[in-house]
Amino acid sequence: QVQLAESGGGLVQPGGSLRLSCAASGNTRSVNAMGWYREAPGKERELVATIGDFGTPIYAHSVAGRFTVSMDNAKNTVSLQMNSLKPEDTAVYYCAADRIRLEAQRSDWWGRGTQVTVSS
Repeated sequence: QVQLAESGGGLVQPGGSLRLSCAASGNTRSVNAMGWYREAPGKERELVATIGDFGTPIYAHSVAGRFTVSMDNAKNTVSLQMNSLKPEDTAVYYCAADRIRLEAQRSDWWGRGTQVTVSS
């Protein structure tokens, strides 16, 4: 089993920046991909960004060019740097990890989520 714990959420003004971090513990040797999903009220869960052994990081079209995902070599920590935030980025952000790769709606392990609110 792998446990994931997010940190760094909060309230930020439009155009601002926020950095989310996620620490993995447990059997991290099983992890080959990590990333972030988000879920806004009334909307389907969205895979925001993922990184891993599969190659180049992948981003949702809605955040490409504004968000950057990074992971340490030991696959113990994944971060999401969010710049130029917009009100539509408001959501609960979930850290996730997988033995192979994160899929659109599925991953092996999940964090509890952290709220990000973009508002003036």
